[in-house]
Amino acid sequence: MLTSAGHLTYCTNIHSGENWGDHFKALQTCFPAIRKALSPSAPMGIGLRLSNEASLELADPETLRLFREWLKQQDAYVFTMNGFPYGGFHHTRVKDQVHAPDWTTRERVEYTLRMFGILEQILPENMDGGISTSPLSYRYWHSSMASLAAARQKATRHMIEVVEHLAKIRLRTGRLLHLDVEPEPDGLLETGPEFIDWFENDLLPIGIPVIGASLGLSEEQAAEIIKDHLRLCYDVCHFAIGYEPHATVVAALQEKGLKIGKIQISAALKASMGSDPSKREALKEAFAKYNEPVYLHQVVAKKADGGLLRYRDLAEALDDYQHPLTREWRAHFHVPVFEKDFGLLQSTRDDIREVLEIQQELDLTRHLEVETYTWEVLDPSLKLPLQESIIRELDWVKRQLD
Repeated sequence: MLTSAGHLTYCTNIHSGENWGDHFKALQTCFPAIRKALSPSAPMGIGLRLSNEASLELADPETLRLFREWLKQQDAYVFTMNGFPYGGFHHTRVKDQVHAPDWTTRERVEYTLRMFGILEQILPENMDGGISTSPLSYRYWHSSMASLAAARQKATRHMIEVVEHLAKIRLRTGRLLHLDVEPEPDGLLETGPEFIDWFENDLLPIGIPVIGASLGLSEEQAAEIIKDHLRLCYDVCHFAIGYEPHATVVAALQEKGLKIGKIQISAALKASMGSDPSKREALKEAFAKYNEPVYLHQVVAKKADGGLLRYRDLAEALDDYQHPLTREWRAHFHVPVFEKDFGLLQSTRDDIREVLEIQQELDLTRHLEVETYTWEVLDPSLKLPLQESIIRELDWVKRQLD
């Protein structure tokens, strides 16, 4: 739905199913009631997640025509898509495989280009469209600095190939499409400063000659093309886990002329650990309830001196819960954005409020997407019927904006 701060929707990675039939059935079942509750007299957008399998099916012209007709009938539109999870995302062990295949592969390039081909055909006129994607690769798949550097360069060249494709679409049709890179814990790009460093020291130096030669542009013009078509996906949960100061990150992006393509509105779990062993034992048990086998739940602990200690998954952190120097834990577990307290634990909901205030002041992007995909693995006491949960999350965000 259109709000004062941009187009607000939810990411359909909340729905299980990996083929287009499953995706479409979930939309047909849930979306009409959601729009009726939240935007009964105006169109409402959809944040469409497509697996690789579903993208192959939806790329069929007749299938895509039928989907466009359904969108029109439902007074719905697609302005943003999630191209991060390539394969299975529910009812299977995802963990680090959420990054596979990574940006060093042709499979990732072809999947992303196919997604943009679909978005180009369903995006409303006079609206920019974005697709969020993985932060190049998963850090721990690379055992040496040389391997990391090689993966970073190869992935960057592949992204430049997509940028070139998007620039040519804009020249041909006038449509502005952008690839939105989503830093996350243990990704090859993990933080705001890492994204900026990569953009300035890898993406621009590699991309400017390629884009300039392909489109006959000066270095300055080629740089602007890259900045238009490759942006940051600002996942509030991910930046909150790393204790990143949102205003500082945004100011640094603006100073460099870098753009945010989408704000993903999401919350993580957190707790002040203290030094009392009995309190830590209780907090360990509280966090352990979220130690499930499907998704990665990285933990970033803040130490007494302000330094950070990173754990690859929640189980690793639980084994080290009595670490004497840690004072706070933040865990990568997307919890409902309308809740702040989870027993002994809290959420990073205040970070969402802060980012939304910055967005209202600076109009960083027109794409706002709630992304809570963990409903199936949440404790039963936190679950409501899915449609009701989606409505409640979007309504909470809308009230913050109002």
